[in-house]
Amino acid sequence: MTLPTEPIGSIPRPAYLVEGLGRFAAGEIGAEALGELQAKALAETIRRFEETGSPILTDGEQGKPSFATYPLSGLNTLAPDGVVIPFADGHTRQLPRLTEGPFRYQTYADSYLTAAKKLTTRPVKQAVIAASAISLIYPGDGIDGYSQEAFIADLVNEAEADIRRSLDAGADSVQIDFTEGRLSLKLDPSGGLLRQFVDLNNTVLDRFTAEERARIGVHTCPGGDQDSVHSLDVEYAGLLPTLFDLKVGNVYVQLASESDPSVALAVIAEHVKADQRVFVGVTDPIDPRVETPEEVRDRVLTAAKYIPAERLGTCDDCGFSPFADDTSTSRDIAFAKITARVEGTRLAADDL
Repeated sequence: MTLPTEPIGSIPRPAYLVEGLGRFAAGEIGAEALGELQAKALAETIRRFEETGSPILTDGEQGKPSFATYPLSGLNTLAPDGVVIPFADGHTRQLPRLTEGPFRYQTYADSYLTAAKKLTTRPVKQAVIAASAISLIYPGDGIDGYSQEAFIADLVNEAEADIRRSLDAGADSVQIDFTEGRLSLKLDPSGGLLRQFVDLNNTVLDRFTAEERARIGVHTCPGGDQDSVHSLDVEYAGLLPTLFDLKVGNVYVQLASESDPSVALAVIAEHVKADQRVFVGVTDPIDPRVETPEEVRDRVLTAAKYIPAERLGTCDDCGFSPFADDTSTSRDIAFAKITARVEGTRLAADDL
């Protein structure tokens, strides 16, 4: 038998691209020069992805400013003082705040997909940001003349378009990044905010057919930035039952960095829907040590004790550089871990 194995999204950007992004932000180079650097990085990333043997590729998010904010790049109705996301090591990331409506995406993810597909004959998946994450840019005290209800209506339309355009452009699958799911339980331990997030995302997913939803997945993790996380201390048991209420065909679950993955696997086994495939994380992007294929194999075999092999797949725990300026992990380590994931998954499939 074979087991599907997929990357999650981002690959660390080359040093020349990180430098170029800084120069662009400082006004030292223009958009055309930055675009040339991004195109060069994309070509190198696709080539190295292919060398790992990965059956499914991504663009490595070489052109995204971050996994979360790409739709907002260039939007001129934003202020910088939005929601602050604290990480365990003390550093923070801050979302922008919307100042007026109507809200429209400035960039759709199919633009990244189309560029990547020109460089490979292998299937390419596309990551998109969840509507629930973008909903956090609406200020708590509202916007005069633009109600939260009107914003949500616009957001749902835009999030649907983001997914649909990628499906129409030939994405092998579309992965919704939902890192705020686990974080929501830190902000609201009652689970009310999590339920709101899931309901909002399902409002988007309801606009797709069952066949389309089979090609749509959701990714959960405790965040990953500068070798730190924002919600690993939140018990998975609080998230997973509600997570599997999302109307998707694939669920990508961070597990390699869990202290006891069997606890989460037991909850998954209880709550996974009959039409869902579970991709378990078998490599940890936060850990600089590269896993061996045998370690990956053993993690897969453990998961297979809880999840039927025909509904099981593997993935990395998270993207390796969800924010463009994160250089905490090298490209060499990222691709070495992907190679181990691919080979370890093959070993596990042989055993199964």
